[in-house]
Amino acid sequence: MSQLHEALAWTEMPVPEELHHLTPDQQQHVVSYVKAVVNRKTDGFEELYHAIGMIVKYIPHFVVIPLMVEHIKPPIAAGVCRKMGVDQATGYANDLPLEYFSEVSRHIDAGMMAELLGKMKKHHAEKFIHYELQHHLTHILDIAEHLEKRMLEVVAKHVTLPEHDDDLLRHPHHEIIEKIRALQ
Repeated sequence: MSQLHEALAWTEMPVPEELHHLTPDQQQHVVSYVKAVVNRKTDGFEELYHAIGMIVKYIPHFVVIPLMVEHIKPPIAAGVCRKMGVDQATGYANDLPLEYFSEVSRHIDAGMMAELLGKMKKHHAEKFIHYELQHHLTHILDIAEHLEKRMLEVVAKHVTLPEHDDDLLRHPHHEIIEKIRALQ
């Protein structure tokens, strides 16, 4: 991966081809500018996430969940979850529709997601893991690197891994795949 791709990987968007024609110094200026624009446009979001997290403590889940799914985009919901902390977020994670929670989870770091899954009701956590294995394998492998053994066993129970080690030698998730394989 080039320095430009690494610097802009957080955007989760392809790097425009035109940027590859710039000198490394010019590319760095573009990256700095992009980060400055994003920082300026998102200034105050963390405080907003915290405020929403504090407010929803006092609103029953059966009211919050439908409003969240209907009106709050997953990246915003993820920001609120991060500010709530694992214990409070777990209550919402258990009640969110699977597809919506999957979208939200892609905006939460893998370590926090592993903690959430460890504290969720077993049935809901297993449904999420199974769904992610079917639809977002790389994402669940990122999370699996942080899972405790009990939850890693759930992953191992549902995942089908390639037969040949040659396919995995250079795989970025090689270590976790080996751990999963050992549990199968």
